[in-house]
Amino acid sequence: MPSEPTRYWHRTKKTVETEQIYGGRWLRWTYENPVGRLALWLVVRRAVYSHVYGWQMNKRVSSFKILPFIVAYNLDVDEFAKSAFAFKTFNEFFCRALKPAARPVAPDARVAVLPADGRHLVFPDVDNADGFYVKGAKFTLAELFGEAQLPPEQQVLASRFAGGAMLISRLAPMDYHRFHFPVGGKAGEPQFINGWLYSVHPVALRRNLHHLVENRRMVTLMESPRFGTVAMVEIGATAVGRIRQTFIPGRDVAKGEEKGLFAFGGSCVITLFARDRIRFDADLVEQSAQHRETYAKMGDRLGVALH
Repeated sequence: MPSEPTRYWHRTKKTVETEQIYGGRWLRWTYENPVGRLALWLVVRRAVYSHVYGWQMNKRVSSFKILPFIVAYNLDVDEFAKSAFAFKTFNEFFCRALKPAARPVAPDARVAVLPADGRHLVFPDVDNADGFYVKGAKFTLAELFGEAQLPPEQQVLASRFAGGAMLISRLAPMDYHRFHFPVGGKAGEPQFINGWLYSVHPVALRRNLHHLVENRRMVTLMESPRFGTVAMVEIGATAVGRIRQTFIPGRDVAKGEEKGLFAFGGSCVITLFARDRIRFDADLVEQSAQHRETYAKMGDRLGVALH
């Protein structure tokens, strides 16, 4: 049975809106049709589709897709750091930088900000969350951090963030696809965890939430004077075979500073705070309690430090 439309709360407009899904017909066929699910196993899961599509989006001819995409999704070209006509390939356009003023960052040092444009869910206590994308559907921190096969005493990161707060930021193909640091501090070396390339759209996650902990991902820990240890997990997805880190590990980073970027496709960033380190803003909590994402942009408020 086809799934319901994906709706989200637009934080600025204060309205409930229906998401315009890029490739929606293909996505629903792949995850809702028995034949499509066979294709999922044979092609999508094994990253064949993502590699081929990524190769196509790096060809010069792909640049002809840029202007129709901008028009179809009503993108604001005035935000772009360079002209829409200057991109040589679609993937170069997709990974575009924005003018610094396009994403103002909440200045108060006590305030953490959203790390990416997209649709966001927050969970003040990850251990007691009532489902993530659908009631009852959860994954463990050990699975997320790639520690599920280890004895409990060796699940270091899962233990460190037990009872902590979690933000899931889902980026759709029409979103700005660079991700940034939500707080200031010192960032460590990213750790790569290999995996599949399933879709992370709710159409897919409502059927199998574990795509988030089965896909390729990178984990970075940072130490923040106000927020303690913070973990950022970037997750690849269908058509996103590459997660590129652009920051320099081992040095201090500023809140809102660019951390990296995704190649073409939908993708996801999960941010975790240790127990009793952050209080998420009430509007994000209220919408998430209804299993409804909130659309907001990088640099917008996420919450305040508790210490």
